[in-house]
Amino acid sequence: MKVKMISRNPDNYVRETKLQHHKVPRNYDPALHPMEGPREYVRALNATKLDRVFAKPFVCNLSGHRDGVACFGKHPKLLSTLATGAYDGEVRIWDLANRISLRSFVAHDGFVRGIAYARNGQRFFTVGDDKTIKVWNAEAPDVGEEEEPVNTILSRHILHGISHNRKDNSFATCGEVCAIWDEQHNDPIKTLKWGVDTLHTISYNPVETNVLACCASDRSIILYDQREAQPLRKVVLTMKSNKLAWNPMEAFNFTVANEDCNLYSFDTRKLQTPLKVHFDHVSAVTDVDYAPTGKEFVSASYDKTMRIYHAHQSHSRDIYHTKRMQHVVCVAWSLDNRYIFSGSDEMNVRMWKANASEKLGVIRPRERTNFNYQEALKEKYAAHPQIKRIARHRQVPRHVMNAQRKMRMVKDKELVKEANVRKHSKKGKVPFVNEKQKHVLREDI
Repeated sequence: MKVKMISRNPDNYVRETKLQHHKVPRNYDPALHPMEGPREYVRALNATKLDRVFAKPFVCNLSGHRDGVACFGKHPKLLSTLATGAYDGEVRIWDLANRISLRSFVAHDGFVRGIAYARNGQRFFTVGDDKTIKVWNAEAPDVGEEEEPVNTILSRHILHGISHNRKDNSFATCGEVCAIWDEQHNDPIKTLKWGVDTLHTISYNPVETNVLACCASDRSIILYDQREAQPLRKVVLTMKSNKLAWNPMEAFNFTVANEDCNLYSFDTRKLQTPLKVHFDHVSAVTDVDYAPTGKEFVSASYDKTMRIYHAHQSHSRDIYHTKRMQHVVCVAWSLDNRYIFSGSDEMNVRMWKANASEKLGVIRPRERTNFNYQEALKEKYAAHPQIKRIARHRQVPRHVMNAQRKMRMVKDKELVKEANVRKHSKKGKVPFVNEKQKHVLREDI
């Protein structure tokens, strides 16, 4: 005779300590939860609304410069250290945790054009309008000692930018030519040029560290390999590019900030057309920097705003601005992926949250679980019209809104005119041109 008995495993319902929460059994059969979809939708809607309610991205303002902020330098080892250069030649080292300036000294006569830390973070390099490259100790001098550079290198040309290699002791500068330097020598070990008057920005690839790129005054983007004797390739756009940033996770992709209010993401293997055109700015884009994850980047513009883009989307996911902020000249994304720094004409360095509604400070485990659940719900119902409308809505300054309206009107009129010309022309005489192909003139190899 068989006797059926109820058998339960104590691990399923007995707590190990009295501090743990009781485990609640749940049956996931969808027939038992007919209102699960509507209930999750309401939770997603509330989470989206709360996300906009708590969107307060501004963290603090770092004041101390006596002229506009021109460039940033991020320390490769210390998250709380940031170097900034100004129009008057002053360089400041900031302690971001305490929001104070640790050091301040005049490094150059005229603009500070670029700041780059060495790969070990023990020294940093500055270039300026006085045709000098100066090497400085990352550590502050002892009490009573004056701030003096470790080494001063004289260049034959005016320098507009500097970038340091991630894996060895070489760095590159740009001006009339692209020069490759070694930290142990005062003369360039290699000079690369391609018939261009001025190169105004340069950047090493963080993954393929022998590859670097420059933006030139003839509206071109030039790719170099420091192992080669000649430049690799050049692509010419319709307008000048101001800054260039490599994707730190996809070694072959980079993004440029252009004078025509757009940003362009390129794949180095196919430069004929950009991967993506990023819109929304209404004035020249002055700087761009990638997040360490490679999924997003931030841009600065002369329209007094910053925008954050997903790397593979054409329109920005967020816009940051304040009433007092003027032309934003430089931006940087912190290496812990939590903060963004902006430098503008009115002498201030501002610190922002990368995620506008993120809570700063200690987050308890249950709170973290709730945040993750809300993020999953918002992602699940992101395509619903009501949730999409709330998540996308942003308040923009009046001058930006008016400029967007004018740009939209001009673009619509151009499309109507093109359609009318095509309508009254012979078939095939006015071809359809893809938006990506309109901005690239040619590619030289």
